[in-house]
Amino acid sequence: MLRYIYGDSLHQFPYLRDTMFKDRADQFKNRLGWAVTVNAMGHERDEYDDLNPLYVIWQNADGSHGGSMRFLPTIGNTMVNDHFSHLTDGVRIESPLIWECTRFCLAPRAERNVTAALTLGAGEVMDEFKLDHFVGVFDPRMERIYRLMGLSPDVIGRAGEGREEIGVGLWEMRPDAFARTLAKLGVDRATSKAWLRRAFAPAGDAPLHAYA
Repeated sequence: MLRYIYGDSLHQFPYLRDTMFKDRADQFKNRLGWAVTVNAMGHERDEYDDLNPLYVIWQNADGSHGGSMRFLPTIGNTMVNDHFSHLTDGVRIESPLIWECTRFCLAPRAERNVTAALTLGAGEVMDEFKLDHFVGVFDPRMERIYRLMGLSPDVIGRAGEGREEIGVGLWEMRPDAFARTLAKLGVDRATSKAWLRRAFAPAGDAPLHAYA
């Protein structure tokens, strides 16, 4: 199932939290060779994990992490603005209608439907928070995955060549994309919305929008 969890609530899901940060270390440091920091617990974390981001996480049946993404509003600190402004000619991407998506991670033995699940989660976040776009940095590997899901970004800028190439782009989640993604995952929209409402309104209250 999909979980939507703010950073300050991750302690309520210790096994899911720990396996997510360990899988991030495995993917970004061990497999991709990125210059990321891994702590003594084997967790890959950075300064943006301390900003109370919203995590969209696919939780396996045993409670472990299957895949995840991290979201932050662009009206605050973001990786794109803080570290990759050279890809946007120095223009800062800042709008209450644009959030940054980072740390797209799949567990080492993730099932094939996890990418579809995370795509669905991104769409539900965009719909719930009435966003126009996501912004994010991507490499050629991730661009291929996005293309397979029919979610190619509107590329703002690129740098580097081959495996060293990186780009920054904007994604618009169109309403007609839901049907295709739901079909890939094998669930209906009512189930997807129930996962979201369980996170933001656990007692049947109005959605808890930390960034509203």
